[in-house]
Amino acid sequence: MADNRAGQQSASTGGVQSVRRAFELLELLAERGPIGLSGLAVESGLPLTTIHRLVGTLVGLGYVREESPKQYVLGPRMIHLGERSTRSLASWATPHLTSLVDDLGETANLAMLDGDEIVYVAQVPSRHSMRMFTEVGRRVRPHCTAVGKALLAQLTDEQVEAVVRRSGMPMLTPNTITEPDRLFKEIVTVRRQGYAIDDGEQEVGVRCVGLALSDTGARIAISVSGPAPRMTPDLVRRAVPALNRTAAALAADLAGAD
Repeated sequence: MADNRAGQQSASTGGVQSVRRAFELLELLAERGPIGLSGLAVESGLPLTTIHRLVGTLVGLGYVREESPKQYVLGPRMIHLGERSTRSLASWATPHLTSLVDDLGETANLAMLDGDEIVYVAQVPSRHSMRMFTEVGRRVRPHCTAVGKALLAQLTDEQVEAVVRRSGMPMLTPNTITEPDRLFKEIVTVRRQGYAIDDGEQEVGVRCVGLALSDTGARIAISVSGPAPRMTPDLVRRAVPALNRTAAALAADLAGAD
């Protein structure tokens, strides 16, 4: 009887381990793909035979596809999961963003790093007649937004360099940072102070302050933005602790905490 229970427990543990490993591979594909089986083995530290078995299963289910011979990327079924999870994230975030708008009077945004781009997931607009609108679903490069710089600051220098190399740093306004060295200096400042500023770098006359959520398992950031004349240094100083409180509350929601 004891041996049977031990066998059942071992099988159960093995099953959970397989699920964990499968999700680790999906996360690696999201970060590194296209990538081959040997590359996944090196990145994950798993045996090549295990990688082959798991990837074969995920391909069969549609969560991974073979893009070119022996190169794998996320599959079409991940798009459906991503869309559903993004809607859920926006639903969880909206009450928190509304509180930010009530507190500060300016537009509150939620964005995430998706590949090499920033995508806006949710927004609660300011009550002012003149306000900043960012369409939910809009994609922008990370070098010219507060949320983008806040999320880049969560990466290693090597990862930031890779993102910038792939996405480029086009000039959108006279204030846009277009030199990698200057961007890295900005990121050092963001890491030190814990928040980022976009001072007319994405849109002329718009100022934004943003910070990244920590301990959520996802690269998510929130921000407050508005016309530069209203986004005064005093309002920015007030916004930083309000953003920190909101980020902590939203992170707790996402973690299922009380």
